[in-house]
Amino acid sequence: MWESESESAAVGQQYGGGVLTSTKHGVKTEGFVQRGHSWYVATDIPSDFLVQIGESSFHLHKYPLLSRSGKLNRIIYESRDPDINKIVMDDIPGGPEAFELAAKFCYGIAVDLTAGNISGLRCAAEYLEMTEDLEEGNLIFKTEAFLSYVVLSSWRDSIVVLKSCEKLSPWAENLQIVRRCSESIAWKACANPKGIRWSYTGRTAKISSPRWNSMSMKDSSPSRNQQVPPDWWFEDVSILRIDHFVRVVTAIKVKGMRFELIGASIMHYATKWLPGLINDTALQNDEASSCSISNSSSNTSGNSWKGGLHMVVAAPRDDASSSLQAKDHRLIIESLISIIPPQKDSVTCSFLLRLLRMANMLKVAPALVTELEKRVGMQFEQATLADLLIPCYNKSETMYDVDLVQRLLEHFLVQEQTETSSPGRQSFSDKHMGSSNLNAKARVARLVDSYLTEVSRDRNLSLTKFQVLAEALPESARTCDDGLYRAIDSYLKAHPTLSEHERKRLCRVMDCQKLSIDACLHAAQNERLPLRVVVQVLFSEQVKISNALASSSLKGDDESLNHPMVVNRKTLLEGTPQSFQEGWSTAKKDINTLKFELESVKAKYLELQNDMETLQKQFDKMMLKQKHTSAWSSGWKKLTKFTKTTNVENHDVPPHQLPTASEEHNRKTTRRWRNSIS
Repeated sequence: MWESESESAAVGQQYGGGVLTSTKHGVKTEGFVQRGHSWYVATDIPSDFLVQIGESSFHLHKYPLLSRSGKLNRIIYESRDPDINKIVMDDIPGGPEAFELAAKFCYGIAVDLTAGNISGLRCAAEYLEMTEDLEEGNLIFKTEAFLSYVVLSSWRDSIVVLKSCEKLSPWAENLQIVRRCSESIAWKACANPKGIRWSYTGRTAKISSPRWNSMSMKDSSPSRNQQVPPDWWFEDVSILRIDHFVRVVTAIKVKGMRFELIGASIMHYATKWLPGLINDTALQNDEASSCSISNSSSNTSGNSWKGGLHMVVAAPRDDASSSLQAKDHRLIIESLISIIPPQKDSVTCSFLLRLLRMANMLKVAPALVTELEKRVGMQFEQATLADLLIPCYNKSETMYDVDLVQRLLEHFLVQEQTETSSPGRQSFSDKHMGSSNLNAKARVARLVDSYLTEVSRDRNLSLTKFQVLAEALPESARTCDDGLYRAIDSYLKAHPTLSEHERKRLCRVMDCQKLSIDACLHAAQNERLPLRVVVQVLFSEQVKISNALASSSLKGDDESLNHPMVVNRKTLLEGTPQSFQEGWSTAKKDINTLKFELESVKAKYLELQNDMETLQKQFDKMMLKQKHTSAWSSGWKKLTKFTKTTNVENHDVPPHQLPTASEEHNRKTTRRWRNSIS
């Protein structure tokens, strides 16, 4: 794949083209002969040593093995039985295949080193302690040289070796094979792609090659003159086991790869190994590539990887396989969560929500689930309704996990508040940041209203959960409450047994003044709404129409002062959807009646208010007079009357003005009472 592979090929020729031979031959042989599970040396000298590895047995000779293996030396010479002729080594890394190659090397038989067998042979050499102390140019030295100078300089060989290390733990880890291959892959993935030789990445290679998507390149094997897509390395890296994939991605992060590409590679890996994240069509498209991966791994490493998740899915599912599949999926999800880049748009919100759905289903660690929820909250405005409809996997009675959406919304609001209060972000662009935050909140408000409309059909959804989720967003987030009204109407339809108090409580989350003309027309005919809410809706509709007509009349000329009233009303009705116009003619009389009653109530209220003000003034005057009136003031008033009466007697008065007998009697009585007072 790389231009430097020509140099690595030259280096490989120095090592005999990848063919190992031993300089010393203790026993002349033409090779090994296999009979069933037993291996025999093709020589005239009878074997005197048996090595048992699982079901395979090797009938060999002591001298070639002891001269090059320190472990066999120690086992034989330190044993109490000097004539020991059988050893069981079931724990040798690489199994019978690696020991067969090591035994051939001891006999001086040529061994072909490939990327598929080098890791197992290197670990087996370490296990057998085939060091330079026993023989110069022993197996450890030669396998290590082949790894360092041939394998690590090739992209394809590094991938194959890392794939073959899956069954060699912990030997491959301790010998730094995994680390060196991961760093080699990371260096090549981050390097200039102009050095790629496309002939090595075609589908004729032993391992799966990159599947070029339609956005980058349609041709699966482009020529060297064509531009290299940035995701050329995704498919090769995605065949690795999850722990090795994490090592590679971590090394790529250290090398400085863009976080968008790292996130895209993580999504590519997840869709490959987690079939629940993709639809059936995409899964069928990946079946061919997964089969080629399985075949290539079996050809290169000697046997297929039993941990392959596609193999588990294809097999008949019983309890054991289902638990194994769930365990593998849980490990993959936990690992992917831990390596997602911290940047906001490194992965899509849809991918995070689908990952969150599987995490809740498979009971992933709560700390990782919380971290994933925070990541969703960072880009919650990008979510869709289909991704939010996450089933409730616990023992809750509700169909969907409403509490989860509530937590996601809280994380979103906290993130928005943090971005708004951050001094660095404010100094960048206050107006742009403020408008973007409002747009994000508006999108989230529409999303929450759609979610409430969907989950309100669940009869087990409590009124408190509905109200808390509806009121979680600030009032400024919604410029129009039509979506919220639709959700409330759906909830009332699914819960017909709500009391009048509960209906009023539910409708409090909606602002009637934020309803459009369409929603007002529908609400005026909605029998499920409380009567008080209907009156509020009608009043708000009347105010809106009046304001609209007033503004239009101010803009028009004198000749069309009366005409806009009819035209605007007609325009408003014509702009309403068909669903809102149905039944309007039958309910028009009721609406007019309610309007008339509302105006009558207003007039009576104003009349009673005026009467009350008049009575209040009269009452205040009376109280003021009572405060200033006393016994002496009343006495002086009577004395004044008496003086006037005396003046009348002393002057000529016409007969019709003279006091009557009763008045005279009263006057005398008054004088006597006055004399008694004095």
